[in-house]
Amino acid sequence: MAGRQFVNNDVNASQPRTGEHAARTGVWFVGARGSVATTAVTGCAAVTAGLHPPTGMVTETQPFDGAGLPALSALVFGGHDTALCPLPKRAEQLTEAGVLPHGLAPAVRAELRAADEEIRIGGPLPDDPRGDEELITDFAADLTSFRERHALARVVVVNVSSTEPLPAPDAVRLPASSLYAAAAVRAGCPYVNFTPSTGLRTPALTEAAATAGLPHAGRDGKTGQTLLRAALAPMFVQRALHVRAWSGTNLLGGGDGAALADPGAAAAKNAGKERVLADTLGHTPQGEVHIDDVPVLGDWKTAWDHVAFEGFLGSRMILQTIWQGCDSALAAPLVLDLARLVARAHEAGLSGPLPELGFYFKDPDAGPSGLTEQFTALLSFADRLRSAPARRRTP
Repeated sequence: MAGRQFVNNDVNASQPRTGEHAARTGVWFVGARGSVATTAVTGCAAVTAGLHPPTGMVTETQPFDGAGLPALSALVFGGHDTALCPLPKRAEQLTEAGVLPHGLAPAVRAELRAADEEIRIGGPLPDDPRGDEELITDFAADLTSFRERHALARVVVVNVSSTEPLPAPDAVRLPASSLYAAAAVRAGCPYVNFTPSTGLRTPALTEAAATAGLPHAGRDGKTGQTLLRAALAPMFVQRALHVRAWSGTNLLGGGDGAALADPGAAAAKNAGKERVLADTLGHTPQGEVHIDDVPVLGDWKTAWDHVAFEGFLGSRMILQTIWQGCDSALAAPLVLDLARLVARAHEAGLSGPLPELGFYFKDPDAGPSGLTEQFTALLSFADRLRSAPARRRTP
């Protein structure tokens, strides 16, 4: 796919908006050298410098004015990854793939280098001798050091790593995503799970987060096919049309496509896609979602849905949709939104799951499944943050 051209838009994004806080906030990516994290760091630098408008960032729209969110210019990036490719090189690769506009990576190279210097080796690595407790301790120490080194008000940990299979019921060790989540709790960091991996969603870790007074949100970012389902499914309910079957196919490449070629990882991903239909329709229609790895597509994804529904006097009808998009470009602004919202929630003294952020997830902690209701809840959350005092600073 041909890359988009570099443009310079005078959006004045380098200055904090009304009600934004100047104190610096850390954003720690699990999967920090992946496509989503690289796009988020690049995009944040571009918007801050006034090189591009904040298209796709809900928190940059009028309803969030005065909500006290950390300014984009106040975000400091770091993270964990087992990959070694530096962020400036990853940005070049994404430019060649058409994900990033030509000329942007060189323009924000300093910001990319600064973020890359804050990436630490994750794990567990192949033949890693460390057990779960040692890994959690090491990861938590990386978070604490990052926060102290940059005198950050707080650090939000955001999981954007590859999807992992659901753990076996008799698994002895925690999955990698839960090791990072446990480290976040131990270091006193709010947590966002943008993947369908387990993360914080175990009884012990959820309880630990509550005890620590930490807000958290997840899971599995809603960027394309499920976003469309969340918008369309309520339409059938509201018009009293019976959905008989809802089938889908995803064609994608890149690291996500390779990871989802694993049946266990694909099953974890599809659980969230199917939930929105069951919750909204009140039943689970026939049909499944199939995910096919097509490496040549890279970061570009095509999602096709086939909906069989029944109308008046049993008349049978069909709706078909095609969604084609760049996964990283769809996900990156949502990740920045979530980091800012959860950071502000932590500052306001909120703790536990944040169901008001279900707008962003396929498998949210609670709340409605329809997109309109979720957006209404999100706007109410913005009002709540606007009236909440700044009561906390991570020591």
